[in-house]
Amino acid sequence: MGSDHHGHRKLHVMFFPFMAHGHMIPTLDMAKLFSSRRAKSTILTTPLNAKILQKPIDAFKNLNPGLEIDIQIFDFPCVQLGLPQGCENADFFTSNNDDGNEMELKFFFSTRFLKDQLEKLLETTRPDCLIADMFFPWATEVAGKFNVPRLVFHGTGYFSLSTGHCIRVHKPQNRVASSCEQFVIPELPGNILITEEQIIDGDGESEMGKFMTEVRESEVKSSGVVVNSFYELEPDYADFYKSSVQKRAWHIGPLSVYNRGFEEKAERGKKANVDEVECLNWLDSKKPDSVIYVSFGSVVNFKNEQLIEIAQGLEASGSSFIWVVRKNTGDNEAWLPEGFEERVEGKGMIIRGWAPQVLILEHQAIGGFVTHCGWNSLLEGVAAGVPMVTWPVGAEQFYNEKLVTQVLRTGVSVGAKRHMKVMGDFISREKVDKAVREVLVGEEAEERRRRAKKLAVMAKSAVEEGGSSFNDLNNFIEEFSS
Repeated sequence: MGSDHHGHRKLHVMFFPFMAHGHMIPTLDMAKLFSSRRAKSTILTTPLNAKILQKPIDAFKNLNPGLEIDIQIFDFPCVQLGLPQGCENADFFTSNNDDGNEMELKFFFSTRFLKDQLEKLLETTRPDCLIADMFFPWATEVAGKFNVPRLVFHGTGYFSLSTGHCIRVHKPQNRVASSCEQFVIPELPGNILITEEQIIDGDGESEMGKFMTEVRESEVKSSGVVVNSFYELEPDYADFYKSSVQKRAWHIGPLSVYNRGFEEKAERGKKANVDEVECLNWLDSKKPDSVIYVSFGSVVNFKNEQLIEIAQGLEASGSSFIWVVRKNTGDNEAWLPEGFEERVEGKGMIIRGWAPQVLILEHQAIGGFVTHCGWNSLLEGVAAGVPMVTWPVGAEQFYNEKLVTQVLRTGVSVGAKRHMKVMGDFISREKVDKAVREVLVGEEAEERRRRAKKLAVMAKSAVEEGGSSFNDLNNFIEEFSS
């Protein structure tokens, strides 16, 4: 590759996101970020996912002439792989209301089909590095064949990565009498309390357990980890992770903050036509910090009984709200109490499907965020300076909840006790009502809001010139360009 008179040349980074919305959105943000630092970014994905990514990439290139982001398409013959037609994205299982844990597992393992295509591409292209999703453990070995450094992208923060590590090493859950008894996580800073029911089952002899072992082994052999976080959010855990878990890690987030213009924020992760202007006009009519925003990410699919409780709880709280429901609502709206929408007219807005979350959270009328504690949503809430009601349902979300409630102290728990896939918790309307009131009003709510606003300032400073994430990204670019 050509170099200029300073001996610098254009860094070429390949990004390989797992095919799921929650993984693709931050990866696209990452590609835009590297591209804006004059690197060449290439995203590897399958035909249907390429269509989702193409529009925001074109918009970015129009706004930033001369910056490079390309898509490289890999073949993914779903039907031949034993998957339903059109199943190129893990969100397929939620939107099709499939109870298909088995199918989901099959999807995970089917991605190995991409291994040979990655090998051929790396052999001919030889990028400076490959940032591949944690769920592609075979990528480390493939990249190694061609001396291409492979970095792991987890899509979560230092706190949950460190928590998982300490639980795996010390197995404290084996020393408690019952699965709902709280214990302190050994070695992890901060005396964090958790129960066995809230731990990710990432070990053992199950197929998924073996797969997660493979993920961790490939990470140890990789060239390091890229983290969507910023140092000031979780300093003790960043230090712990870099000293005790993975010696090489770079934090370059929060990635959502790099979307600066209205259009970029409105289009981020867009899945459907929503009138963001109507939504923002409605928020303009509300007092500052008075509206609760309720959204559970792109994967959570509650049963009708639970949705009815959420509706009743929101109504009982008397608060203004925006509630995003990602549900196949073709079931005669049986998930809503009778006459609900008439009763809350002017007070509540229901968005069915996708919502421009970053724009909503940044609006001054938003006073709280009911969230499943997925890392993308949590960071978007942090960057917007919004206190949270935490309602984890799976994956590492219970770990993320501990960060919000026990470390940052910017949120209140709705009271979810266990993973949805195991048994799940039924949260009553009373609990919803109580948590919403608690996060919006009172002296403690004001304290939480002050802390949340302070974090938002830190989040924005981290990505500005001289900030912790800005500097870490510089170090990364320098190292892999040399």
